Amino acid sequence: MPRTRSTKNDSAETKGEASSKSSVSKYPLGAKNEKPPTVFILPKKATQDARIVNLPNPRNAKPSRYLVCPTTGIYEFTKISAPKSMPRSWLIESNGVEDASDTSKTNNSRGQVASSADLYVATTIDPLFFVLPALVHADSSRKAEEKRRLFMTIYDHLDKLETEESHMSEILRWEGTRSLLESRMAAVCDTADGGGDIMFRLNEKKLFAIILNKARKMCQGGLAPSMEEKFVTKALEAPVQVSSQRSSDSKQAKSSTEKGPGSGESTPQTESADSQSTTATSQSDLSADSQASTAATSVEDDGDVVSAVKVSDDVVHLQRLRTAFSFISSRYLTSSLATQLSSSLADQTTSGIDFAPLDAYYTELAKLRAEAAASRAIGDYTKKRGLDAEEEEARAEKKRKLEEEKKKKASESRASKELKKVNTAGMMKLSAFFKKK
Repeated sequence: MPRTRSTKNDSAETKGEASSKSSVSKYPLGAKNEKPPTVFILPKKATQDARIVNLPNPRNAKPSRYLVCPTTGIYEFTKISAPKSMPRSWLIESNGVEDASDTSKTNNSRGQVASSADLYVATTIDPLFFVLPALVHADSSRKAEEKRRLFMTIYDHLDKLETEESHMSEILRWEGTRSLLESRMAAVCDTADGGGDIMFRLNEKKLFAIILNKARKMCQGGLAPSMEEKFVTKALEAPVQVSSQRSSDSKQAKSSTEKGPGSGESTPQTESADSQSTTATSQSDLSADSQASTAATSVEDDGDVVSAVKVSDDVVHLQRLRTAFSFISSRYLTSSLATQLSSSLADQTTSGIDFAPLDAYYTELAKLRAEAAASRAIGDYTKKRGLDAEEEEARAEKKRKLEEEKKKKASESRASKELKKVNTAGMMKLSAFFKKK
């Protein structure tokens, strides 16, 4: 029985349903999250009462996020990003959690992909840096002739830093955090008892001593590898120079080698053949060794690459200390306070540190770099002059050859020119007719 049209339509619909079912993914993908999760590494010693709050940045007073724990202190977040040339992402999986209402069912684990591979690590920060802007604010808001430091409570000081986005007032309600801030303020302030409340007044000498002590601790064992390379090694690196002077020892070795092992006075000796051969062999070995050592010495003396000036350990230590102090000041202190403390560091009577060797080294280093730059410029100019002379000689030689060819062509006769135009391909040479048969 022939098939009808309705049968064909039914079969087409059946195939379409089968193909649509086969195209459905077994694991459907969820919608892209507009706010992907952020990865944090938090300290283990932080308690469950720790909170991420907004506090004014000690450097620029902008609201920033910090982790505050009433028991262990305050932590700042350091951002670690992947290089732009190598994009990275996070695959975050959350384990299944049992449902409290129904113990027989559990939620399946779910995963999320964070396109940004940024990582935030919580590191300890001294709470002193958060109160310093408030302690200095009272002096900076007045004129120089009207400045007068007053004893004030911690609440009076920190009220100057209170903003709508700051949670400073909330963390002051925690007894542990308030005690920690008061203890750090007492380390840099003169204190007085004001009716049961402790009152504080900034002491710049105490503050400078604490910042200097932090810089010294930072220098112990060397700075971080990146800081050591950029701010110490490269900053103190002197230009290299090739030493062409030979030492007196090498000259003496060369002169003794030129004389040779047989240049001394010979004394008649009666020895056996074996002893004579042994003596000759030892003398030849000694001569070969001395010649090799002399050659090596001459090569080393002719082209020793040495530094123009040697850096002492004292200079390196002073550079590390200055770098560490500048890092702390530029990251955690206001610009005005950092400038004031930097001038105190440069003053030997205040800091007790003599930076004269470091300054003298920098002066000598500047002269050496200027001389190296000048010699490099002269060398480049001489090299350029040499290349120009070679090019001129090549052009003159080419011009001379062209002139000789022109003269040669002009001296040729017309018959010679016509003969050169004749096609002699396949013709025998004239010398072939004079060969012996």
